Amino acid sequence: MFKINIKSFISIITSKAIIKLSKFLFKGGSNFPGRVALKIDKNILSTVSKGYEVILITGTNGKTTTTSMIYNMVKEASKNSITNSTGANMLPGITACFVENYKFKSSKDKIYAVIEVDEANLPLVTEYIKPKVITVTNLFRDQLDRYGEVYTTLNKILDGIKKSSDSALILNGDESLLGDLDLENKILYYGFDYEISSNKQIDINADAKFCKRCKSPYNYNYITYNHLGSFYCSECGYKRPELDYSVDNIIEQTASGSLVYFNGNEYYINQPGTYNIYNALCAYSVAKFLGLENSIIFNALKSTSSSFGRQETLNIESKQVKIILVKNPAGFDEAINTLTFDTKAISAAFILNDNYADGRDVSWIWDVNFEKLSSIDINKVMVSGIRLYDMAVRLKVAGLNQQKFILCDNYEILLNQIKDCETEYIYVLATYTAMINYRKFLHSKGYIKKLW
Repeated sequence: MFKINIKSFISIITSKAIIKLSKFLFKGGSNFPGRVALKIDKNILSTVSKGYEVILITGTNGKTTTTSMIYNMVKEASKNSITNSTGANMLPGITACFVENYKFKSSKDKIYAVIEVDEANLPLVTEYIKPKVITVTNLFRDQLDRYGEVYTTLNKILDGIKKSSDSALILNGDESLLGDLDLENKILYYGFDYEISSNKQIDINADAKFCKRCKSPYNYNYITYNHLGSFYCSECGYKRPELDYSVDNIIEQTASGSLVYFNGNEYYINQPGTYNIYNALCAYSVAKFLGLENSIIFNALKSTSSSFGRQETLNIESKQVKIILVKNPAGFDEAINTLTFDTKAISAAFILNDNYADGRDVSWIWDVNFEKLSSIDINKVMVSGIRLYDMAVRLKVAGLNQQKFILCDNYEILLNQIKDCETEYIYVLATYTAMINYRKFLHSKGYIKKLW
């Protein structure tokens, strides 16, 4: 039996009741119960997280998918585990996750908590939790009005890591900002030991183009996407660290997934795109650090399907509709690359919002390579969201055929346009709140059974 004080007891009981009520009334709600728990007992997270082997996943892109992959690997290994699968990755949401799974009777079994953490919230979480592993996926410009530039995001993450010096760090070695860190932690790196493109010239809109030591421009042996790759500085000698876990070969990339080799072993990733190879490699690296068998990793990567707006596929009136979350230039460019893998006739919808969780400033869409879409035969281009006109102008300037544009100023019109598409396959590329709200709308129409 865990011994807790009366304040913690009231905090847990109250929050558990609100969680149940929220699920019954609203089919979800992960933050409010956590806020209530923290209001009653500001230290409640340290109480409810006791007894867990915690793995924290943070970074700009890929957190939710990587978390899902790691969680499925741990489950595949028949280990007790919990996760914040709804993507509620700030302190209240993480608190609610632990409260919901809290049992007043202690367990002798090792239980893993695979937890996605917002970058700015990492210092708040490690104030109360000392994780076994912290892994960082990448650092891109994202919500500039909230995070600022990538160096601000890096400093927030480092502040969180410094509060937990015993945690092992598993970092993206192709991310130049994550090398040469003055930290006490054990550090392991993953990355691409494989040249996917002959391009060695970084794009003008890439995020971290200059050496973190001497500010000279980076050179590359090869680039994977944006500023990620085998970088080096010819002025001061700073270069990519040695990799502990690597992509050795990519056999095939399709619109459905990728066949790859990690550290000499073949894996099929059941999600497309270079960025999902990174997500899978990160998950693989954590799994190997935890001592999981290759067969377990293989089965998990092969069976983990996209969900919750991350390349989630829905059936709408016999149409195959794939929802892809896009929230910054780097992620949007990779989503566009995924469309280019598809050899079938397609239609596409673009939903752009500027709510707080999206970032109020939408000028970032001008850094996205929409011009690449002009080479694809898109049957119908649907545009929606709060800033649909900004998106429509950007797509027009990119060279897409404006005769194919359909402006949809509400979700009902968008749904009807999707139903009327001549193509069987439709991609919906939506910013965060647009994705959340459109999924809620589709849930109300019966096209999504499980909202969270």
